Amino acid sequence: MGQDVEILPPVRRTLAEVGVRYLFSEDAPTLLPFASRLFLAREVLVRPSRWVWPRWAPTPARRFRTRQQVAFTDALRPIVRRRRSSGRLGDDVLGQMLRPSSRHGPLPDEAVLDTLPGITVATFETPSRAAGWILLQLARHPRAADRVAAEAALLPADPAATTSTHLDSLHYTQAVVREVLRLHPPSWLLTRHVRRRTQLAGYTIDAGSTVLVCPYTAHRDAREHPEPDRFQPERWLDDTGSPAEPGAFLSFGTGPHGCEGVALAMAMLTLLTAQTARRHHLSEPPGPEPGYQVTTFEGLATVGLRLRATLRS
Repeated sequence: MGQDVEILPPVRRTLAEVGVRYLFSEDAPTLLPFASRLFLAREVLVRPSRWVWPRWAPTPARRFRTRQQVAFTDALRPIVRRRRSSGRLGDDVLGQMLRPSSRHGPLPDEAVLDTLPGITVATFETPSRAAGWILLQLARHPRAADRVAAEAALLPADPAATTSTHLDSLHYTQAVVREVLRLHPPSWLLTRHVRRRTQLAGYTIDAGSTVLVCPYTAHRDAREHPEPDRFQPERWLDDTGSPAEPGAFLSFGTGPHGCEGVALAMAMLTLLTAQTARRHHLSEPPGPEPGYQVTTFEGLATVGLRLRATLRS
């Protein structure tokens, strides 16, 4: 309290714990240390380098990632075997993956083990980037933060008692989250591969081409978002301000390759926003320069973001 603190490390730890508990419930404490190292390996891998190495080159970062993936998988394997042998599959994502399909039967263990490291990283990689921008906007727009705090005051005193009904009641808080995601989409550049020759906006695109889509610029198109550079959460609360057409809001992608974790991400970010504003006032460090650096490599993030928190009375 009352000190300028770098925000993203504790945010990342918090969201990592939320994500891992969502995936693995009672086995989360066992897997959380491995998940944290898996995320660190991902960060090391995507750091900019002076050299562009071919994908097959065993660079130190790639070897480190491989070791962390193996460690995570080795920790997860006995959990999968125990759940299968006991018949207690669990009411979490892992349990759903272990349930047999009526059409295809059970997933092989290796399919489960190969899929979950990527899902685990995804539960807190992009939300961590988004959370930095959200907390920064709470600091820069105290009236919006006060309105979120008033809405969050109706949440249960015990956060564990929060239900989907409570979440659905946070209309303004969800509008704040969407507005921040519009202005600062964590995935600011999307790629799509063209399967067949296509006409798009008067251009002919050959099969096999790669199309780049930039949500950052699309979200600042005044034809879809009036006063596009203005932070205005209210635009999401009426029928005229928030776009309904597919493709106008791209923070989670769109179409069949849109993010499958959008509901989880929105729940995490909405509750993080509500509970933070409910308890704290946030402010930026004094000075002419912002207390962070914007990075765009692999995602739009506020690296080194420092904020000060004081308790609400």
